[in-house]
Amino acid sequence: MKFGVVVFPGSNCDEDMVYVLRDKLKQETVKLWHKDTDLQGCDALVLPGGFSYGDYLRSGAIARFSPIMEKVNEHAAKGGFLLGVCNGFQILCEAGLLPGALLHNSHRKFVCKNVYIKTGTNETALTRDVRPEKALKIPIAHGEGRYYADEKTITALKKNNQIIFSYCNENAESAEEANPNGSLENIAGVCNAAKNVFGMMPHPERAADAELFNEDGLLLFHSLIANWGKN
Repeated sequence: MKFGVVVFPGSNCDEDMVYVLRDKLKQETVKLWHKDTDLQGCDALVLPGGFSYGDYLRSGAIARFSPIMEKVNEHAAKGGFLLGVCNGFQILCEAGLLPGALLHNSHRKFVCKNVYIKTGTNETALTRDVRPEKALKIPIAHGEGRYYADEKTITALKKNNQIIFSYCNENAESAEEANPNGSLENIAGVCNAAKNVFGMMPHPERAADAELFNEDGLLLFHSLIANWGKN
């Protein structure tokens, strides 16, 4: 697969993502500036974490109007793979590519720590090879990560298996105390109905190297590469 990592002013996890995709996983990877209008033939796009200009309004609210987002929308509409991590997740929600919104953490503080998540479905390329009972240790770093959606949307997400990750305890049991930001239903990540657009607050690229004593994030990338394009 050829990956494109979209860089917005303020992105600070782009190099981490490029390192994992290019150096650890040996995938062709290019960086795409937010003003670019050429996706360079990428099969998969990643909107990395960090910050984006205009976050003082709402995280991702202005970045969604960057020139490249028109091409990102077209890519998603054609069934192309699209992943937003942290600020990237916020941008995808603001752009209407994913349901719901990311609000200020319930405790109103920035949180940076390891958390545990579990997958809610094996129906996607990103999660197909991840055991539902396995708790993955993945770090978070955000001030606006509280997932919110109305009751109708939450019901639809559950019905269509679009909740891809939920915060949980180390033994993979979901519990209120495992929720780091007050997200509804402990939601840590969702996908669209077509299951080609994904968003998650935890950073799998920060848990993908033995030197960090954590490679749980590699499971997601390996699953994606192995299963993309399969029914």
